[in-house]
Amino acid sequence: MPKNPELRKVWEQRIADYRESGQTQVNWCKENQWSIHQFKYWLRKIENPIKNQGKSTKWASVTLEDHSQTVENSLRIEISGISIEVKPGFDPAFLSEVVRTLKSTC
Repeated sequence: MPKNPELRKVWEQRIADYRESGQTQVNWCKENQWSIHQFKYWLRKIENPIKNQGKSTKWASVTLEDHSQTVENSLRIEISGISIEVKPGFDPAFLSEVVRTLKSTC
């Protein structure tokens, strides 16, 4: 959490303006004359306030079930009532995006 709450409010508004613009981060920063590195720094600070307060990582338990009758291998991840099933050939980038979205909304 930044020491200056007014500066945080300014950056929260800038990030809201970026999201409303529909532009890429790079284009929005160029148009508004902001450094992309500074923008990403504040985006991380605002989107991950718990992580940025020095909190430790929380681990979830994993339970493996016997699905010996299942022909296709898969991995099911359940966190806080949300279930994701990953099958061979999955798109790692897509899974990463889904996890990031869930993390920011849960």
